[in-house]
Amino acid sequence: MTRLGPPDLTLAGRHVRLLPLEQAHGAALAEHVAAGRLHELWYTFVPPPEGMAAEIDRRLGLRDRGELIPFTVLDANSQPVGMTTYMHIDHATPRVEIGSTWLAASVQRGPLNTEAKRLMLGHAFEVWGCLAVEFRTHRLNQQSRRAIERLGAQLDGILRAHLRMPNGSIRDTAVYSITATDWPTVRTHLDWQIERPR
Repeated sequence: MTRLGPPDLTLAGRHVRLLPLEQAHGAALAEHVAAGRLHELWYTFVPPPEGMAAEIDRRLGLRDRGELIPFTVLDANSQPVGMTTYMHIDHATPRVEIGSTWLAASVQRGPLNTEAKRLMLGHAFEVWGCLAVEFRTHRLNQQSRRAIERLGAQLDGILRAHLRMPNGSIRDTAVYSITATDWPTVRTHLDWQIERPR
């Protein structure tokens, strides 16, 4: 059986580095959340600035149980600008989800996120040999859904009444995936997106 890991995995590209999440990144991450008021978005989970340390502890606890591999997202200047994870790790298939991602407003809609996903997808398919990589988001989170679709992921379906949000509302979850068969074409598309002049 393939073991997806290690938990302290590091991935690096031209525009982004993904480092193992640690509490030392918490202050900078909290500043970005506060500056963009990202925690006020009702349709997604972004930890509030005062809850950043607890959220990092939560993710590290899940890492220690082998349930996810959490990263701090660093920009080209090596500044922490967000978080992302490999989650729902299925060692037997193997299959994984990329999720629990948020980014500072200053780096959204640029090459950083595209390259981060390119690195994570490449590792999942080319190193771990995953059969598929999954993405999930709120059915009403159109910004997230458009970003996932720009990666080349296809909609698998909607999980109705899937989760209860912190505000008590019920989330329908849009489930997307990229399969190993899709990956060569998706990889070419992502490389073009990252390298094209802006």
